[in-house]
Amino acid sequence: MTDILNKINATKRLEITAAQALISNNDMHALALKAEPTRDFLGAITSRVAAKNPAVIAEIKKASPSKGVFREHFAPAEIARHYEAAGAACLSVLTDEQYFQGHADYLKAARAACALPVLRKDFIIDIYQIDQARAWGADAILLIAASLTLDEMKQFEAHAFSLGMAVLAEVHNETELHAALQLQTPLLGINNRNLHTFEVSLETTLTLMKQIPTDKIIVTESGILAPADVALMQQNDIHAFLVGEAFMRTPHAGDALHNLFFSNIHD
Repeated sequence: MTDILNKINATKRLEITAAQALISNNDMHALALKAEPTRDFLGAITSRVAAKNPAVIAEIKKASPSKGVFREHFAPAEIARHYEAAGAACLSVLTDEQYFQGHADYLKAARAACALPVLRKDFIIDIYQIDQARAWGADAILLIAASLTLDEMKQFEAHAFSLGMAVLAEVHNETELHAALQLQTPLLGINNRNLHTFEVSLETTLTLMKQIPTDKIIVTESGILAPADVALMQQNDIHAFLVGEAFMRTPHAGDALHNLFFSNIHD
């Protein structure tokens, strides 16, 4: 695990302990069970992929630890509505506060503003966070293979499934891929960002995809910045994308999404 991931996960443990002091494990699970029904995150993606149309998981992200604040005017509800109008299949909302300036309220506001299924984008290291995510309204969670053992991923996946949530398993290299392929979820995210150097290369997806069975849905993450990047993935029969930074750096995130994925289709 990289130093930054170690640091983030150490922070997460402190955050979880503090949260549990306010709302116990049992009470948080009860809140998760009482949350409104999940929206079909997996179905929203598979229907697009089956038709070979872009299944875009559009990310709502204010900042990152390596690049700072992306946009000063940050209105998650407004961004969510723009993403939905521009053709996004799902949303991803950062809830990590210390490193990405995210918040639970951003997820709640984004989901309330549209009909799209929503992924809680965070560093999940405990079942408590999965109950939290569901209590806040999240329809899916991210499991980062670089942060977790296979046993933890299996345990967390089972818990998410028990709450009706989808799971996106994220990998960055061959070792993580082999672990993630043992999960039940069909959603496999390949992050093109090297967590050691932070360099981004689309070759990561193109290399790892060769080892992925056809019953998995590949979601390419990071580095999708231009229509040529989208075309490259589509030529390799990859139709699901998680994109945030390319949209967050523009005044109108919805227009950026449309221009990147749909300008040739709709215009």
